[in-house]
Amino acid sequence: MVVASANKVDFMIKGVTKFYAFGQELWVTTTVIGLSIVTVVILLLAFITSRKMKAAREVPGTFQNIMEFTVESLDNMVRGTMSHNAAKFVNYIGTIFIFILFCNIGGLFGLKTPTADFGVTFMLGVFTFFIVQYQGIKNHGIGHLTAMFKPFPVLFPINLIGEITNPLSQALRLFGNIMSGGVILGLWYGMMPIFVKIGIPSFLHVYCDVFSGAIQTYVFCMLTMVYVNDKLD
Repeated sequence: MVVASANKVDFMIKGVTKFYAFGQELWVTTTVIGLSIVTVVILLLAFITSRKMKAAREVPGTFQNIMEFTVESLDNMVRGTMSHNAAKFVNYIGTIFIFILFCNIGGLFGLKTPTADFGVTFMLGVFTFFIVQYQGIKNHGIGHLTAMFKPFPVLFPINLIGEITNPLSQALRLFGNIMSGGVILGLWYGMMPIFVKIGIPSFLHVYCDVFSGAIQTYVFCMLTMVYVNDKLD
């Protein structure tokens, strides 16, 4: 969500309240609040799903059907990309898929979209980077490091930059697409006449929050699987 008024559009992350810890001034920002709400919603959904599955019926209800379809779809997505390696990573990929998707569509419910903050997407990219490097060393040992000197040692700087920029490009791609959607919506609400602010923005929300949000979630998870899978064989 972007805060906007008649002639003013605000895309900034706002500090809501501050506190002090270890002699440092720290702020609770709109991003922190958005992340907290998304986390609580996901945890509640997981708790309810666990309770429902323990009492699952032979003829499933609507909620059970939705949850089973979601789990099956995520499982198929991971297996389609990672094949025999899917079992090791389906839980992680499924978790970040749900987390990113809920963050991306947060604007529909009045939240400052957490993934419109580069700090959030950067940390997601960092997680991917460390998982990729860990799997590379685990499966190839020292060969994972010496591979950056191939086919010629002079190419080491380029190969090193390639390893580092992979997660950075993931983070920037997710951040840029989500932030641009917020900018478009903010400009519409902040600059258009009142008669075009009713009804029409719903189509923009469907595209920017739902469609684009789902696509960028899929792209981020797909790139993560490709990068990790490349280090497993």
